[in-house]
Amino acid sequence: MPKKAKREKLISRGVRTDGRKPNDLRKIRIDVGPLERADGSAYIEWGNNKILAAVYGPREVHPRHLARPDRAFFRCRYHMAPFSTSERKRPAPSRRERELSKVTRVALEPALLTELYPRTGIDVFIEVLQSDGGTRCAGITAASIALVDAGIPLKDLVVACAAGKIDGKIVLDLNEVEDQEGDADVPVAVMPRTGGISLLQMDGIMSQAEFKEALELALEGCKQVYDLQKEALMKAFIQEEASGEDEAESDGEETNE
Repeated sequence: MPKKAKREKLISRGVRTDGRKPNDLRKIRIDVGPLERADGSAYIEWGNNKILAAVYGPREVHPRHLARPDRAFFRCRYHMAPFSTSERKRPAPSRRERELSKVTRVALEPALLTELYPRTGIDVFIEVLQSDGGTRCAGITAASIALVDAGIPLKDLVVACAAGKIDGKIVLDLNEVEDQEGDADVPVAVMPRTGGISLLQMDGIMSQAEFKEALELALEGCKQVYDLQKEALMKAFIQEEASGEDEAESDGEETNE
């Protein structure tokens, strides 16, 4: 029986396979409001991940028996496009997608003031267009922005990031190769102003000390992504305000004529 090929190192001389240092995030870009027909939307590129998030609501709930008298009914749908992975994915929702839909809802719901919208529904759709590891964290981060874009009041933004263990070392923000070939992965979602953790998972095996180190590193990563969230929202709102002023000036000129 042939011997199994030895796996190449994922980190060598302090440098990972994609050129990052252990504590480096991948490059992140966030756009607010790319979809005109959604109540709120966001697009995120996190490394090679490309993800759209859309929010609809508050609106009438279908089916109606799901409506709740004291708060909005909140649901999330996480879905990976068939072309999002290297091998074509079946379009039907997989068991993992159903699990991550629930994970996303659990991470976001503590930040929502659902009691302000009784007997209504709020729906979040996350569509992964291209996957490269860490899609649950990127999706949660984008969905939080989309909720703000929809004008839904939040106690705080929700931001997510992961740390993990590869080749015995704790690193931040695992890509697909590191996620698949590494030793462990710790995704975390947090509400930064209060410090409340709304999601904490672990896949793999770590010692207690390693888990503590990974959690602290993931929380530090969340702080960095939180700054990017605020920057993207501020940029979008400034552009919207400038656009509104331009329209008002244009209307005024037409009236004068």
